[in-house]
Amino acid sequence: MKILVPLKRVVDYNVKVRPLADSSNVDLNNVKMSVNPFCEIALEEAVRIKEAGNAEEVIAVSVGKTDSQEQLRTALALGADRAILVESESLLEPLAISKALSKVVEKESIDLIILGKQAIDGDNNQTGQMLGALLDYPQATNASEVVLDGSHVNVTREIDGGLQTLRLKMPAIVTTDLRLNEPRYASLPNIMKAKKKELAVMSLADLGVDGTNRTELISVELPPSRAAGIIVETVDELVDKLKNEAKVIS
Repeated sequence: MKILVPLKRVVDYNVKVRPLADSSNVDLNNVKMSVNPFCEIALEEAVRIKEAGNAEEVIAVSVGKTDSQEQLRTALALGADRAILVESESLLEPLAISKALSKVVEKESIDLIILGKQAIDGDNNQTGQMLGALLDYPQATNASEVVLDGSHVNVTREIDGGLQTLRLKMPAIVTTDLRLNEPRYASLPNIMKAKKKELAVMSLADLGVDGTNRTELISVELPPSRAAGIIVETVDELVDKLKNEAKVIS
């Protein structure tokens, strides 16, 4: 069985992002970039499945700029067997990314696709669902447990009323939630070995994918600063302000 794990290069979650001076986009100058945290969870789950003897190969793939090779090397150090970069000079929308991934899936004859439910930059939560629609594969989102059962995969997900378990016939798509696992750290020997693992590079044109965006980014701005709080002396004063100033009670 072959498992494909799509990864995205994002600003590290510890970094406080700032817009450019002209508000045209996020300032990425000298900013630490990392693998999207949800993608790390997806990769960890794929590697665990392989270590349990239920998969022969784990392939990491990213759709983005040349710089994304850094995150793919990280994936190789964390246990992926090989990596694929679909190069694009522009930041693609989820639909174009899904189209590129669908071509990779068909080319590699993938049995199971595991990816993060969303990226922490756009927070779109769309790629997995769009990929499922393009491939016509069964899918389970926000997985908190993944169990292989022959030609099927049982996926448990948290819903408002408790837990829901879905049984999917492979090939299938699973998107991961935070509670699925805790990703490992890359050891120094594995980091060195990752430098020798295969990393193939192809373009959107090679896959016959149109990367034209359908939306336009107008501006990026920081949220407005919160007003300073006040201290009231009495309950009556508190009620008066809630009623007449905040207008949250009547």
